[in-house]
Amino acid sequence: MLFQKWMDKRIEEYQSDLLQKYCDEVESMYTKMRGWRHDYHNHIQAMQASMALGKYDEVTEYLRSLNEDLKNVDTTVRTGRVMADAILNGKMNIALQNNIPVNAKAHIPEHTPITDIDLCVIIGNLLDNAIEENKKLPEDSRFIRIYIGQKNLQFYLAFTNAAGKKQEKSGTLFGSAKGAGHGFGLARVESIVKKYGGLFFADSEDGGFTAEILIPLIKSHKAL
Repeated sequence: MLFQKWMDKRIEEYQSDLLQKYCDEVESMYTKMRGWRHDYHNHIQAMQASMALGKYDEVTEYLRSLNEDLKNVDTTVRTGRVMADAILNGKMNIALQNNIPVNAKAHIPEHTPITDIDLCVIIGNLLDNAIEENKKLPEDSRFIRIYIGQKNLQFYLAFTNAAGKKQEKSGTLFGSAKGAGHGFGLARVESIVKKYGGLFFADSEDGGFTAEILIPLIKSHKAL
């Protein structure tokens, strides 16, 4: 009984800390976006002044810099759920800041039973792990691929990322050099998936790591 209470408290504290971390990351992203919009008129005036002086090369370089800046704050993925969009785009922004290319395709079916909080914990944990693994590798070897959608009558999520050497399994999950906190994150994902009657698969190979999740959609929902 005491151990269960301790575990429940640990899970509650962990989820609270995790959600606060995600909120901070998302707030940072939108602060940058608001800042860019605030400076919009200043950018236009600077380019107009350069063009009036015939400094067209300067304008071209200015536009290139603005384009790179916009890539870091643009919302590139729209899943159909605001919270999921915030977490995905926040994590993708962090990945790009660490020179990790991300290929993402994501749409959440209307009748997906999972709550926003549980979905954010799953996405956040898996992307945190993917980013950490990529940061250990040379920049030309880094990548993250994300697919979220519907597979038959299942809600399907797949996360694949570059990694180092093959990791050994401990039970149904994999160990990590990051220690217990990292492993606890994966265990949390697995427990959430099981709560919805779903399946969690993880596969580690030399050079890559893949996590897949299948969660049943409600029975009345027909396959698309």
